[in-house]
Amino acid sequence: MSQTVSDFIVSRLHQWGVRRMFGYPGDGINGVFGALNRADGAIEFIQARHEEMAAFMAGAYAKFSGELGVCIATSGPGAAHLVTGLYDARLDHQPVLAIVGQQARAALGGHYQQELDLASLFKDVAGDFVHQASTAAQVRHLVDRAVRIALGNKTVTALILPNDLQELPYEEPAREHGTLHSGIGYRAPKSVPHDADLDAAADILNQGKKVALLVGAGALGATDEVVAVADRLQAGVAKALLGKAVLPDDLPWVTGSIGLLGTQPSSDLMKECDTLLMVGSGFPYAEFLPEEGQAKAVQIDIKPEMLSLRYPMDVNLVGDAAETLRSLLPRLQQKEPDWRADIENNVRNWWEVLEKRAQAEANPVNPQLVAWELSSRLPDDVVISSDSGSCANWFARDIKMRRGMMASLSGGLASMGAAVPYAIAAKFAHPGRPVIGLVGDGAMQMNNMAELITVAKYWKRWSDPCFVICVFNNEDLNQVTWEQRVMQGDPKFDASQRIPDVPYHRFAELIGLGGIFVDDPKQVGEAWQAAISAGRPVVLEVKTDPEVPPLPPHVNFKQMKSMTQALWEGDPHEAGVMKGTARQVLSSILPSKE
Repeated sequence: MSQTVSDFIVSRLHQWGVRRMFGYPGDGINGVFGALNRADGAIEFIQARHEEMAAFMAGAYAKFSGELGVCIATSGPGAAHLVTGLYDARLDHQPVLAIVGQQARAALGGHYQQELDLASLFKDVAGDFVHQASTAAQVRHLVDRAVRIALGNKTVTALILPNDLQELPYEEPAREHGTLHSGIGYRAPKSVPHDADLDAAADILNQGKKVALLVGAGALGATDEVVAVADRLQAGVAKALLGKAVLPDDLPWVTGSIGLLGTQPSSDLMKECDTLLMVGSGFPYAEFLPEEGQAKAVQIDIKPEMLSLRYPMDVNLVGDAAETLRSLLPRLQQKEPDWRADIENNVRNWWEVLEKRAQAEANPVNPQLVAWELSSRLPDDVVISSDSGSCANWFARDIKMRRGMMASLSGGLASMGAAVPYAIAAKFAHPGRPVIGLVGDGAMQMNNMAELITVAKYWKRWSDPCFVICVFNNEDLNQVTWEQRVMQGDPKFDASQRIPDVPYHRFAELIGLGGIFVDDPKQVGEAWQAAISAGRPVVLEVKTDPEVPPLPPHVNFKQMKSMTQALWEGDPHEAGVMKGTARQVLSSILPSKE
């Protein structure tokens, strides 16, 4: 049998190093699936329950493996379903290629069934490169460019394949005018700023008396370099949420997460610093950075478009984080530890506050306790995912990262429903490592329950079976509930916020996974230990209190006024709100019962 266009595409992707793709089949992409079958496992196909979840998996696979993520879907609705997951990858700067089917070329423009203008649909999310193939000889350079641009620009690209073209015999491009003869291969360049720019940055950092660092996902490969620069400058370091794994939290000058989900030491660090060094972060909330004019500032980022975007930087350095910090370090002068001593004291006190908040009484289980009890039990090489919502608060604040751990979530998009597909992708990227996902019940009902079926299908292939999904069951879309109270001053709107009570652990048992249910705070630690050591994937369902407030590091007058207004207007859970808030605030200042 002669090689089809689809056979060539699969072979070419394999030459590029692709060994895995995530997706869902359909007749619009049957040709490529036939080629995958004929390739006899050269590229493993992972069948998700929904195309959106496949796109989340592709983006998360890129995050956790450092390789190209690939997702595949049929024409029409299959292609459209990919878009949300692809935006997650694009906003978090991950290399992902989407391969989608299209109706036959002769039918295009005829209002044919499942005919969508896919090039227009993907033009924003895959704006760096989205093209529809029209001839067999064209697919070589389309595949090569789609992969190289995704890798080089750390972005999403898309390749649209009409279904009739997929089955045609493959043709190499002719050697004549108007043809292209592309090749494979890409290696990221060594990217370092000019010496003059490094000198200018060093001058600013050397003059600073109180230096603060903010690190994000772009610094994930630069842990040693960040530590060396922070020690030289005697700086404190705050972490954007996507950079949670950059530094271990056992370093006494690491102030933890920053922002609405952040810590008091990170807030204080930014309020009090006179110099800021931002490394590989697009942290969006300017109100949590130093006031404009307060601090001299230097930023390092591989993408020029991310520079001086959140704060007016004095020096912008375009370069790889590790390479740039290594080049910067010899130019920096050793500082005295006066400023850092204050930071370390704040961090020490903060961990005590978090422990007291976690141990505060709740009805029935304090959600902070769930994360707090997990933290000390985390395996050394764990990979953690979190969903968006109130569970992300506890992931951000209460989980202590150690060196060698990995963690991520939907950052720039902050989409619900990403935690379970992220966890699945992590397991395929690192089948020998334990994986733990933290999920709210809203996201679980939205789309994550179905992906437990994907876990049931594949888990026996994983060399380490440890895979735990913890569901925070509070029957509430909790993050939005608190945002309504604190930001808008509106009482909780039960019609929009209350969700059904579902026995998630029993669903897990129904499909062959382990299930554990906890509604007693005394059982949380033991439940985590049982789930981690179960020898099979487990859903740990904890009945948590929706009235434990995800307090920001500081509550301003406007927020307090809004919350008071919400209660005044008759919040249906006024008593619980008052009790939950009071317990959290008082736990920070009252002595422990022990």
